[in-house]
Formats: sequence, structure tokens, C-alpha cells
Amino acid sequence: MKETGLDPSCLNLEITETIAMADADRSVVVLSELKALGVHLDIDDFGTGYSSLSRLRRFPVDTLKIDRSFISHMETDVETREIVRIIVMLAHGLGLKVVAEGVETQVQADLLKVMGCELGWRLQGVEWRNSRATNG
Repeated sequence: MKETGLDPSCLNLEITETIAMADADRSVVVLSELKALGVHLDIDDFGTGYSSLSRLRRFPVDTLKIDRSFISHMETDVETREIVRIIVMLAHGLGLKVVAEGVETQVQADLLKVMGCELGWRLQGVEWRNSRATNG
């Protein structure tokens, strides 16, 4: 950032849940240093690793990104939909935003909206991106 003059608040870094939890104590230190600089931090692929909720609350992150494997089954599997709802509630309870990865249908987007998942550019998915690009 020094070399390029990039404002740290313009930088958004993602760390996968698995990597963050592999050495959670070290991750907290490094993420805290980045956060102190003003960098925005996301936990990516949330729900696929082995998170300790007590460790998760120590991470100075801004956003949880729900893995696409959950989103793709939300429409047809009640248990998966409930897991997504609980992840959204957990994230909001910790003061975090939520990104749903792999949103590909309007039904998925509608379900996420009802759950309180942030919408707009915060949804990521092939069909969603394409329809947004076409519609403006």
C-alpha cells in the first residue's frame, strides 16, 4: 500500500474459513494488523470449514461469505435453507454483513432477502451478475 499509495479502506481482502481457523491465533494477529490499517476483511467459503464460534467472534472481519454449496440447495432442501438462515442471523448478531455466493435464481435471491441477507452487489452469482449487467 505504501508503494502504490492505495488507500487501505479501498482494499477488501478475503481469507477462507479453513485457512483462518488453521492457525486461529496467528490469523487474529494478522487480521487485526490489517484492520488497524483500515483494510476491509471477509471470511470466504463460510460453512465449509470447522469454525469455532468463540474464535470467529475474535476475528476482526466485516463480512461472512456463505459458500455457494449452501445457496445452490436452498430452494429444495429445508435443512440447508435453515442453515443459511442461521448463518445470516449469526453474522448479523456479530455485527457482520453477509454475502451469499453463487446466487443463480430469483427464488434464491428472494429467500435471502427475506432472511435479511444484504442484496445488490453483495449477491454473487452467474445469472445474477448477467441480469444486472443487462439491466444496468
